[in-house]
Amino acid sequence: MLCFGALSAALMQTLVLPIQIELPRLLHAAASDTSWVVTATLLGGGVAMPVAGRLGDIIGKQRVLVGSSVILVIGSIVCALSTSVWPMIGGRFLQGIAMGFIPVAISMVREVVPAHMASTAIATLSATMGVGGAIGLPLAAWIAQDYNWHALFWVSAGLAALMVVATTFLVPNVSDGHPASIDVVGAISLAIGLIATLVGISKGNEWGWASTNTLLCVVGGLLVLVLFGRYELRQQDPLVDLRTTARRPVLLTNIAAMLIGFGMMAQSIVVPQLLEMPKATGYGLGQSILEAGLWMAPGGLMMMFLAPVSSKLMTTVGARITLAIGAGVIGAGYLVALFMMSAPWQLLVASCISMAGVGIGYAAMPTLILENVPPAEAGSGVGINTVMRSIGTTVAGAVMASLLTSRTITLKPGTPAIPSSDAFKLCFLVGAVAALVGGAIALTISGRRPKRAEPARDDLALAEA
Repeated sequence: MLCFGALSAALMQTLVLPIQIELPRLLHAAASDTSWVVTATLLGGGVAMPVAGRLGDIIGKQRVLVGSSVILVIGSIVCALSTSVWPMIGGRFLQGIAMGFIPVAISMVREVVPAHMASTAIATLSATMGVGGAIGLPLAAWIAQDYNWHALFWVSAGLAALMVVATTFLVPNVSDGHPASIDVVGAISLAIGLIATLVGISKGNEWGWASTNTLLCVVGGLLVLVLFGRYELRQQDPLVDLRTTARRPVLLTNIAAMLIGFGMMAQSIVVPQLLEMPKATGYGLGQSILEAGLWMAPGGLMMMFLAPVSSKLMTTVGARITLAIGAGVIGAGYLVALFMMSAPWQLLVASCISMAGVGIGYAAMPTLILENVPPAEAGSGVGINTVMRSIGTTVAGAVMASLLTSRTITLKPGTPAIPSSDAFKLCFLVGAVAALVGGAIALTISGRRPKRAEPARDDLALAEA
């Protein structure tokens, strides 16, 4: 059930991508306004994940999971009924807030499964995040192509309703709350700082990186986050325990998470564009949106298939080495794409390799966090780690957009410029470097040696006898 909920929440990220180009016409608004339909979900998730994680630590995780599911129902219905842009943006923001389900579900795993199954369960649950994003694109393209676009959100509302019922009746209400006060001021200041910073990064290409709006958002957001940090250090029950977050293993894991999140998102942005580029360019593959989504979908499924492998690696070599291996496989996938981009099946192979690395690495990150934070801060710690991945994906979107517009060609006079073949190769190279640097940082994390299974007491007594 936790996997189903995480998959459904992650699905919201790619739900509107197939209709993104059509949104100005569908919502009777300017393209600059409808772009917020995509950005709003990112902002909602960035705010919700650390807050939901902390609430789960305080009042109990099952209650927060149910609440996140209810918010997803409301947001989906608002979007389904919307015919103008601002209600749609509001609904999408609520859908983003529901992504707080994910870190709480991950932190709850060790409380509801036997200890010897915890690594496999965390690996599987982490993989569902990528699977949700991967299958969301072809699923949404099919629904939008064959049915009314409002059906996208009625389907998400149905999934959310199942989440509410199943989380209420199937997920145990474990007495895992740790009494503490809720840091309202910290939550508000963190929300303001994250939203401003993420808006500036995500809109930098549209507004201009030197524009007043971009600088105001990025600089102002970072300043608020600094003030948030000073405030949190003085609190008895902080929203985020920065002293714990600053511990070397936690800090390095979060930095690696940002770089690996960058590596994952880069191929999700670049590969579909290359698949859909016209064949007249000489390097484009001329696929439709639905076909491109179907070529990408197996990569997401690779994450699920690699969950047992990741679990086995964490048991034998530890989470630190597993994270480094995952990052190396992501980088290898990009290097394959760098030299194999002339046919859809070649990009399918490269995507599967990269996503296999994501499946291995994503499972190791929450494990490293849970090993190095107190149980009372498990949800908050995983939430911050998930936010760092989101920051990585946001930065990837901005960087990939800049790289794709840095080297362009024009097919015919008077037509818009499009990315050149060299621009796509540069994106693959940058993605590989980001992933490999993330892997190198992972190797510097001081990790625990994997524990060998100890024989039962009865076996020891028998051996002694």
